[in-house]
Amino acid sequence: MTAISKLRVVLACASACATLATIDQAAAQAFPTKPIRIVTAGVGGGSDYTSRLIGQAISGPLGQPVIVDNRPSGVIPGETVAKAAPDGHTLLCTSNTLWLTPLLRNDVPYDPVRDFATVSWTNTQPIILVVHPSLPVSNVKELIALAKAHPEKMNYSTGTVGTIGHLAGELFNIMAGTAITRVSYKSGGSETADLISGTVQMTFGSSASVLPQVRSGKLKIIAVASPNPTYLAPGVPTITSSGLPGFETSGTITGMWAPAKTPAPAIARLNQEIVRFLKTPEAKERFQTQGAEAYGSTPEEFAAAIKTDIARWGKIIKDLNIRDE
Repeated sequence: MTAISKLRVVLACASACATLATIDQAAAQAFPTKPIRIVTAGVGGGSDYTSRLIGQAISGPLGQPVIVDNRPSGVIPGETVAKAAPDGHTLLCTSNTLWLTPLLRNDVPYDPVRDFATVSWTNTQPIILVVHPSLPVSNVKELIALAKAHPEKMNYSTGTVGTIGHLAGELFNIMAGTAITRVSYKSGGSETADLISGTVQMTFGSSASVLPQVRSGKLKIIAVASPNPTYLAPGVPTITSSGLPGFETSGTITGMWAPAKTPAPAIARLNQEIVRFLKTPEAKERFQTQGAEAYGSTPEEFAAAIKTDIARWGKIIKDLNIRDE
């Protein structure tokens, strides 16, 4: 091939790339072309709150109404979005149950990675380790020592099988070498009542559920399970820094997804407006009233966090044969 021929090839490639860039830019500018639907779980839950808050914030900049479509909880919201047209006009707002449930059950009608495109991690409810005030401990080291001195005599409460609180408790036992017994509750009200009464001694609870009880003096806070301290509990150390190095969980993660194969320009536009809102003081304040931290990430960062979470909890679920039948 002559030098002139090579030059022509280079110029042709450059022209093609420029054309593709122009097409992508035009697609991004055209999106959205109709109302956006956010599919989420039942009215009044954390994902519903997130959907409505973000929907209101992005509707104006996107120039389209945003409609919240509440479906029964469980796998139905995810199944609905996995089957939706991949055009960016249908989104899913849910928590890490999206990828934890398939680790616990064999009948989930979607693959949490293959069938969805990540848009953004929106907010987090950190896991907080709290104990009944009568328990004679004030930090993680003392708690581990007490649990080892009284094997299988201490207990911790959780919700149903496979919740983050349950998995955090199992991880704590593994890493600390303790045998703290799990007590499962179907009702959050019953769990809280037994924690306050001292029927159960401790829990790895979401910030939204336990911090009000800590402020009222009914529960004693020990540490936060997140990798870093949280502004929701100022001055409280992490578990990893106060007695159990390497222990961490991101807590209850809520995020936005689109169906797999949604065009990249649509994902980028949605991410831009969602993250723009999540980085505002208003978003921080509004989520803080719900016991949550506003987050905001790139689609790639969110996908990487999910991959890490699946690897961490998948191993524990498999090793302990935890099943949600």
